[in-house]
Amino acid sequence: MFTGLIETIGAVRACRATSAGRRIEIDLGPAAEGVHLGDSINVSGCCQTVAQLHGAVAAFDAVPETLRLTTLGELRSGGRVNLERSLAVGSPLGGHFVTGHVDGTARLAERRRQQGERLWVFAADRKLLGQMVPKGSVAVDGVSLTLVDVGESTFSVALIPTTLERTTLGGLEVGARANVETDILGKYVLRYLGAAAGGGLTIEKLRAAGFIE
Repeated sequence: MFTGLIETIGAVRACRATSAGRRIEIDLGPAAEGVHLGDSINVSGCCQTVAQLHGAVAAFDAVPETLRLTTLGELRSGGRVNLERSLAVGSPLGGHFVTGHVDGTARLAERRRQQGERLWVFAADRKLLGQMVPKGSVAVDGVSLTLVDVGESTFSVALIPTTLERTTLGGLEVGARANVETDILGKYVLRYLGAAAGGGLTIEKLRAAGFIE
């Protein structure tokens, strides 16, 4: 379990194909402190297990399912990734509950300037959008963000200067893909209300049930 509060940006040292999928080596930097073999690290939104550890450089094995659903297959030596160590019991939860189980990817469609913040607009599949609500939480490349708006084909998030400086989202170019994990608590609500409604769940049903205004 993670919070979506990125600790540092790691540098990809090497990537190579293996019989199990893909071996990815990443310099964890300060996030290497206290890390052991078998630990879970959130790598740009994907929960990965430390398979080897040499100093601050950790190796991860991304299996075919992970490569299919995420952007880890696009990583190259010299690339940058967001890193967060798993949440310790008793630690402050400053973001939201993030599992590191990516639901799919979205493509950055537009970058807007808006007063003291930036608004990033992503194009996404309707299935992903159906699990989002305005002012709800979403993890984009592992970063906990608040949804500003959710439309029929896009969603938008607001990024403050700190997020732009301390994560890879500040350098994300229009057209690039990002890993997306919707709020796990919202998924349970969606499943429950969908079953209770005896059919598809809509914004109107969520509003009638008091989950949104």
